[in-house]
Amino acid sequence: MLLCTIALALLLVPLLAGQKKKPRSTSAATLARGKYLVENVGLCGDCHTPHNEKGEPIQEQMLQGAMLPFKPTVPMPVWADKAVNIAGLPGWEKDAAIKFLMTGIASNNLPARPPMPQYRFNQQDAEAIVVYLQSLEPAK
Repeated sequence: MLLCTIALALLLVPLLAGQKKKPRSTSAATLARGKYLVENVGLCGDCHTPHNEKGEPIQEQMLQGAMLPFKPTVPMPVWADKAVNIAGLPGWEKDAAIKFLMTGIASNNLPARPPMPQYRFNQQDAEAIVVYLQSLEPAK
């Protein structure tokens, strides 16, 4: 039995060694995962999407930046009054965006200004989020 296993392994090694790694393409599953994480885990639209007078998100401006409808209860000098446009991820390199979603640290080696959370997504989830956000039409 052991001899059969070794023989099979020796036969398969040349076959497997000759295989080339397929380039990664954006799959529907990756986009769906990214959309799920943006909408249901990160809740990005709560800040990055403008809302109408009823408090409902304006779908035509989804993730295209908005003034924040809340303020800190105590003075906070670095508070961001506006959430930036993240549809299309303008101004972000893919690797920098992934690092930011994994560490909470931007390419300038600083954390995002409050109230932006310092997320700690894993690599696969951060990549899915970036793929999804890059697939969106940026603000005009």
